[in-house]
Amino acid sequence: MAGHSYWADSYVQKRCTAEDAIGHIRPGQRVFIGSSCGEPQHLVKTLAEATTWFTDLEIVRLMSLETAPLSMIANRSRGQRLNIRSFYTGSAKSSHLAENARYLTPLNLSAVPRLFKSRRLPVHVALIQATPPDDFGWMSLGVSVDITLAAATSADLTIVQVNPEMPRVLGRSFIHVNDVHLVVERQEPILTLPTVPESEAANTIARLIARLIEDGSTLQISPGTAPQATLMTLSDKNDLGVHTQFMTNEIMHLFARGVITNRRKGLNNGKMVASSAIGSPSLYEFINDNPAIEFHPSNVVNAPAVIAAHNKMVSLSVAMAMDLTGQVAADALEFNNFSGVTGMLDFIRGAFQSDGGRSIIMLPATAASGEKSRIVPMLGDTAVVVPRADVHYVATEFGVVNLFGKSLQERALAMVSIAHPDFRDELLHHAKQMNLIGAERSLKGSLHGVYPLRLEETLEMEGQTITIRPAKPVDERRIQEHFYTLDKNDIVSRFFHEKTSFVTDDVGAVSQVDYINNLTILAVIGEFGFGRVVGIGEYLLDPSRNLAEVAFSVSGDWQGKGLGKRLMKKLFEGARDNGIAGFCAYTAPDNQGMISLFNSLPVHVFTTMEDGMAALSCRFDDLKTN
Repeated sequence: MAGHSYWADSYVQKRCTAEDAIGHIRPGQRVFIGSSCGEPQHLVKTLAEATTWFTDLEIVRLMSLETAPLSMIANRSRGQRLNIRSFYTGSAKSSHLAENARYLTPLNLSAVPRLFKSRRLPVHVALIQATPPDDFGWMSLGVSVDITLAAATSADLTIVQVNPEMPRVLGRSFIHVNDVHLVVERQEPILTLPTVPESEAANTIARLIARLIEDGSTLQISPGTAPQATLMTLSDKNDLGVHTQFMTNEIMHLFARGVITNRRKGLNNGKMVASSAIGSPSLYEFINDNPAIEFHPSNVVNAPAVIAAHNKMVSLSVAMAMDLTGQVAADALEFNNFSGVTGMLDFIRGAFQSDGGRSIIMLPATAASGEKSRIVPMLGDTAVVVPRADVHYVATEFGVVNLFGKSLQERALAMVSIAHPDFRDELLHHAKQMNLIGAERSLKGSLHGVYPLRLEETLEMEGQTITIRPAKPVDERRIQEHFYTLDKNDIVSRFFHEKTSFVTDDVGAVSQVDYINNLTILAVIGEFGFGRVVGIGEYLLDPSRNLAEVAFSVSGDWQGKGLGKRLMKKLFEGARDNGIAGFCAYTAPDNQGMISLFNSLPVHVFTTMEDGMAALSCRFDDLKTN
C-alpha cells in the first residue's frame, strides 16, 4: 500500500454507475444483498430492472422486507431468471411467507458468516451499502453489519453503494476501499420501519415480566416487543446493559433516560453491542459516531458463548404460537423485522448459560381479534423455531410460568393456565386426549378467572425475598411438599385431624386454580418456578351465603413472623374484589393464631361456639370505626 493517495486513487478508479456495476454480474452467479435496513436500495432496484438479461441468478439474503420485488420476479420466471435463498428459521405460517416457503434456508444467524467465509456457500457478488470513506479509506457498513461483513469480505465481486446518509457505526463494522471492487455513489434515505402498533396485551405482559428483570441485567430485546411495553417494563430499572441483535428506538430512549449504563455487563463494559439497527431517522442519528455503541458481525453478537459471558443476560423474544409441551413457532411481521426470528435460538441458549441469566418468551394469548388461541395442543404443520427443551419463562397477558425442569404434565397445566380463559377447557380436553394429563385428572376443576397480578407482592423477611402470590397449576407438587413438612399439630389445625398422606386428590382443591370462588394465596421463597412454599392461605366460597371459608398453614420455621397476616390481607383483597360478602372459619377455641388473623382485618369479627369449635365470621361491609 503506497499511503493515503493510494486508496483515494483506487476509489476514483472504482466509481461507476449502478447499471455498469450490475453489468458485471454473470448468469448462474450467487448474489448477496445487504441485510434489513442496510439494503442498498438503488443497487437492488437496478438489479431488478436488469433481470430480463439474467438466467439462474441466486439471490442470497436474510429474510427481509423487499424494496424491489425479487421474489415476485423469481415466481414469474419460474426460477429461470432468479432464485431466492433466504436465511430464516421461522415457521412461514402466514400467507405472505408461506407462498415463498421454498426459498427459505433454516440456519441460526450465528452460523451464517461461517457458511460464507468457508466458501461452503460461495458468494460471487455482494451488493452492500456503506458510508463514504474516512481519511484512512475505511467505510462503515452502518446499520447492517450482521452477515453483511462476512459476505462482503468473502465475495468474488463486492459492489458498494456509498451513501452519505448511512450512519458511521463503530466496532467491527468497517470495510476498506481496497477490499471492494466497484463503488456506486448514491444518496438516498436509509430504510426505516413503521411504528409498532399499540397492544394492550403487550402492555400487560410487560407488567408481568417486570420483576424477572433485575438491576444490572444485560438485555437482548426483540424488535417485536411493543415499544410502549418495553419502556413500561424497564424504565424503573438501574444499570441495564445491552447486547442485542438489533439496536432499536426503544433502546435509544432507555439510554437517554439513564436506565442503560452498560456498567455491569461483564463483557464490553460501557458499550452497547449489536449487529444491526432498525428504526427511525433519529435512531440512525443516535448511533452515528457514538462511542457508546459498537456493531459486530453475527458470528460474534449471536454466538451463544459470547452471549453467555454477560452478567444476568436476559433474552426477550416474541413468539407466534406455542403448544402445550412448550414448543415455539415464530414468524416475522412487518414491524418486528424478518431476521429477528433467525437469531432467537442463539440468544435463548446463550442467556440460559449466562450467570444469573434467563430467557423470556412473550406470547399474546390470542390472534385474529381474540377468535383463535395462540396456545395450541401441538405444533404439527408449522416449523418449530425453539425446541421445548430450550424454553424457560413464558409470558402471556394471563400470567408467567417457568417450564424449565417441568414434566410434560406440568408443562401442559402451566400453558393452559396462561391461555385465554375462553380456550382453557378445550386445551385441557386435548391435553387429556394426548395423554399429557393423567386419566385420573378430572376436567371439572377447569381454570377459572384471570391471574390477579394485583395480588402479587414481593417483600424482604428474615433476610430472604418472599413472594406472596396467587397459586398456579404448576404449584401442585410444591403445595404437596409444604403439607408433608408441616408439624403434626399444624396438620391437625389445618385439616382438623391427623394426616400423613397428601395425594393429588387431597390437595386438588388447593392447587386447582380458581381465582374467583376458590382463591389460594402462596408465600414462596427461592427462584421463580423452583421456589419452596412456606405458607398457604385459601378461601372457598359458599354460594348460598356468599361467604368464603378460610384456612391457613405456615411452615414451622416461618411461624410467628407475620406471614399469616400477609396471606389474610391478600385473601381479603381478592375476596372483596370478587364481590364476596365476608369470611368464616371453624377452629379450636385455643387457636389464637386463627383468631388473631381474623382480628387483623379492618372489620368486626363475631365468634360463636358450635360443637366445641369456635366459629369465626365477619362481613366486609361491617367496618371497624376508629
